[in-house]
Amino acid sequence: MNATPLPRLAITAGEPAGVGAELLIQLASAPLDACLVAVTDRGLLERAALRCGKQITLLEDDGEPAFVSAPGVLRLHQVPLPFAETPGEPDPRHAAHVLATLAEAADGCMMGRYDAIVTGPLQKSSINNAGIRFSGHTEFFAERARAEVVMMLASPELRVALATTHLPLASVPGAIAPAMLHRILKLVDSELRVKFGIRHPRIAVLGVNPHAGEGGYLGREEIDTVIPVLEKLRSEGLQLLGPLPADTAFVPAMRNQYDAVLAMYHDQALPVLKSEAFDRTVNLTLGLPFIRTSVDHGTALDLAGTGKADPASLIAAARMALALVLRQNSSKGVSRG
Repeated sequence: MNATPLPRLAITAGEPAGVGAELLIQLASAPLDACLVAVTDRGLLERAALRCGKQITLLEDDGEPAFVSAPGVLRLHQVPLPFAETPGEPDPRHAAHVLATLAEAADGCMMGRYDAIVTGPLQKSSINNAGIRFSGHTEFFAERARAEVVMMLASPELRVALATTHLPLASVPGAIAPAMLHRILKLVDSELRVKFGIRHPRIAVLGVNPHAGEGGYLGREEIDTVIPVLEKLRSEGLQLLGPLPADTAFVPAMRNQYDAVLAMYHDQALPVLKSEAFDRTVNLTLGLPFIRTSVDHGTALDLAGTGKADPASLIAAARMALALVLRQNSSKGVSRG
């Protein structure tokens, strides 16, 4: 038997009417040396197991360390669902349940009950339709932890951080201020060192405009904002490329020149990442006082209830969370127990 307790990963199922609970059931069967704590409703998981044709054992989580992982076994932190879900049909009355699972996972991490959070997909519109202003997991956890954060999506081949996240395109140029860009690049550099063990990170910074502004002919954001910030940070020792045109930054000849990319807005770089590694891409939040990873897809309402949704992204997210926990513990010389 392993003498070291297994890392405890809090797993949230997200939108009850989506595929999250079904993915969580399938995750329970994946080989993973971790203690998986499902932060959701027992009935939701039991119904998902039936739809997936899987046998599942749900054990009430008592917080005690686990030393052996067993396929098909989940610990459960019960967050009641007020009534049964209808697959494929989000109901705003479930919004409070969804937010309660996120709050428990975040608070549990900050209090030491969990080592990391892995989140399933949620339906932002359903929460907003309940009259609760909600932008996404990243913003929720940042507010809960009172932290300044950066969204990163990572596959085995590519890491992409975002200067702005869920903003209308028209709002992007005004949101990219020098102080914000300076903070984000410092944070990405620090997290690449701490979380990924890269001693001297190289970050490629994309321009805001096509062709990175073409010397001002296609916009002045690069001249007025991006270049001055990069020059200052280079003087502080950061290794930064750019600003680079987004249309050539991802060609194979460029890939070995950087360890991560900073994109200026959501759809500038993510189509590249998702088109080549959709089922292996993980969403993670940099800057939090805990590790958080997530699937890189939505609620797949059209597949909800069929038991056929592919769990690859959730499994990848759990594996990355576990790897980050183990690296963190190793660097601190931590032995849990």
